[in-house]
Amino acid sequence: MAGSRLEKFGTVFTRVRDLMRSGVVKPSEKPIWFHVYEAFPPKRDPLHVKAWRRPGTKIQESVPEIFYREDEVRAKFYELYVPGRPFDLSRSNFVSTCQRFVDKYTELQSRAEFEDSALFEETGKALLAEGVMLRRRGDLPVSAEPRDPVLSLKLREMLAEQQTDTGGEETTQQTTHTDTQTA
Repeated sequence: MAGSRLEKFGTVFTRVRDLMRSGVVKPSEKPIWFHVYEAFPPKRDPLHVKAWRRPGTKIQESVPEIFYREDEVRAKFYELYVPGRPFDLSRSNFVSTCQRFVDKYTELQSRAEFEDSALFEETGKALLAEGVMLRRRGDLPVSAEPRDPVLSLKLREMLAEQQTDTGGEETTQQTTHTDTQTA
């Protein structure tokens, strides 16, 4: 009995007791619980009883599916937006674009400023205001404000102005560069 490692052949107590009787376990190496178990044995010996089932029948394990609220937000995010840059697992403090979106979504949801239908769009706008660019699948990036024709005209004027300013500087730099080469 002492050589068996199966629970169905005796209890741990009987196996340790038999090992001590045979001299394999010395009295100085006796487990701490041995005297307590010997003084106060259980009313019923703990027996190993294996549940009987028919051979060939499969046991159906019922593992519940675990879904969190943020998983639904992530699924919708990946459905609507193209994921940003790849995960950088070498940095421990790296936060993905999707995780930033989920964090901002839960923050805006806790404030209860928006309805659920507008909350997703407002989260995209809030991230854009923070400098996180989100690209919709097949569309242009989410804009913080609706496009205004006056605003686009101002932007065009500013870009044209910048190009003329930088164009003048470039020609000045080119002439000074050629002057130094000839000298």
